Amino acid sequence: MTLRCRVIPCLDVTGGRVVKGTRFVDLVDEGDPAALAERYDREGADEVALLDIGAAPEQRGTLLDVVRRASRRLTVPLTVGGGVRSVSDMRAVLRAGADKVTMNTAAVNDPTLISACARRFGSQAVVVAIDARMRAGRDAGPGPAWEVVVRGGRDATGLDAVGWARSVAELGAGELLVTSIDRDGTRAGYDVALLRAVSQAVNVPVIASGGAAGPADLVSAVRDGGADAVLAASIFHRRLVSIADAKAAMAAAGIPVRPVLDVTVA
Repeated sequence: MTLRCRVIPCLDVTGGRVVKGTRFVDLVDEGDPAALAERYDREGADEVALLDIGAAPEQRGTLLDVVRRASRRLTVPLTVGGGVRSVSDMRAVLRAGADKVTMNTAAVNDPTLISACARRFGSQAVVVAIDARMRAGRDAGPGPAWEVVVRGGRDATGLDAVGWARSVAELGAGELLVTSIDRDGTRAGYDVALLRAVSQAVNVPVIASGGAAGPADLVSAVRDGGADAVLAASIFHRRLVSIADAKAAMAAAGIPVRPVLDVTVA
């Protein structure tokens, strides 16, 4: 059976509001997370991702009240990230209404957290977010290479992104959310080379993130980058592209997607 490619709107949340910027800076308010979650559910999203981007830099836990409010409005799966540093943190986020939980900074700091959470809740609930920046100069090597960064792209880790992807998949991650920090918020298109390198290195689903400008980018992430799902934020928040139009373009390119049966725009 062919798995259908998922289209996932992303809610980057800080201070209880959805925001969007470029490379996680110059943030602009985009609205209430619960209201946007409900809108995307109604418009045909396959999942919704809610990422508390302030949790790691502010060294706090996930905003569970925001998760509860958003989850109550959804009939599709909710993936939540930001502030999960322990098995008990993940339990709390799942109890608040998440179906899956992403971890990034905490996983880099303690990779055993991935396997501990996978054993407790199942690999299907564990998503490792990999924020990657292209290496430059002498560090780049003969071909393209990317370094893992954490804390919203603030801190370099020295980890090779593709090697890290292999490691977290072996530790029990059920999915990888791969974001190009170079492309995030730029609408310059996904980093297809990064996606291809990661997807060829692992046997778990890869979610493309960072840089979508339109349906052609979503198609390219899957067709050329090997992604199993596409995540985008500003193009959906600002109605530059509808989920229905995105899925129609992907279907026209021969990519299997779930149809949008009924779209009602408020």
